[in-house]
Amino acid sequence: MSIGGPSFHVCRFPSAVASGGYTIWLFIASDIQTILLPSTIFGITNALATRDFRDVQSQFSAYLNTVYRIPLVIGWVGINLLPLTMNNQRSPSSIAEDSLNKPWRPLPSKRLSGPQAKRLMFGFYALAVVYSCFYSGGLRQCLGLIILGTCYNSFGAGDHNPVIRNIINALGYFCFNSGAVEVALGSGSAVFTERPEARQYSLRLWIMVITAIILTTMHVQDMCDQEGDAKRGRRTLPLVIGDAAARWSIALPMPVWGVICPLLADSGPLATGLSFMLAFAVAIRMLMWRDTASDRMTFRVWNLWISVVYMLPLLGSVSLS
Repeated sequence: MSIGGPSFHVCRFPSAVASGGYTIWLFIASDIQTILLPSTIFGITNALATRDFRDVQSQFSAYLNTVYRIPLVIGWVGINLLPLTMNNQRSPSSIAEDSLNKPWRPLPSKRLSGPQAKRLMFGFYALAVVYSCFYSGGLRQCLGLIILGTCYNSFGAGDHNPVIRNIINALGYFCFNSGAVEVALGSGSAVFTERPEARQYSLRLWIMVITAIILTTMHVQDMCDQEGDAKRGRRTLPLVIGDAAARWSIALPMPVWGVICPLLADSGPLATGLSFMLAFAVAIRMLMWRDTASDRMTFRVWNLWISVVYMLPLLGSVSLS
């Protein structure tokens, strides 16, 4: 008779759950600062910015509804991000690249095999669709992310042409940001609608501006991964046009966006100054500090700047209405 057997398995169960949770964390760890936090910030702050705070009594319940939906926003972004990262990291070329740049990820560190990651990916894709369809909203953006992820990772659409790569990245951010807003508002028609109300038009316009920023500056993330990208044969912008030209292609538009965005959001002087200083810091760092560690730090500064930009409509004197 083995009394200790069941107890042993019960004791191991929390450890297995913790190990599985840690594996999932490793899949998305690099994207916490680039996707999960910024998109959550965008969804919440821009949903709040659509509220007309001049009529406090009538808008208070809508304000509370947005606050209560914050966990839904985090859940929606996370559940859609996870299968994308699994798809991105499971190919042999991705594993070879990560063995240089991010050897702690689940596949290069042998925590999971490729077939296991593929099964998990399909499971989380299905879970994301169910979550978006029946629970949170944002189904259209969820399906868009599945299509973009398949084109990018399964068919290598972003490996051979840096322009296509930036376009796919920009469309991905478009889906994450607009989906997060829809989940925060609790209405799929709040962002995209045929009705010409100014509030909806302004919100759509702001999302398009953010998408344009991603399109023109997102290759800042490729500067620190040139060694791994070259080994994989991926044609990113710094590898195609050269390191120096790629740096200038980031440094030149950054101060422009740093000024334009606060003006569009009608932000006050503090928000305008913060946006410009961070954008200028990215531009200066991109030109003056060119080693891999510095490029990673520059990318972090870029993510801080884009998060500030995401909040500008809420900080501005005019809401998206």
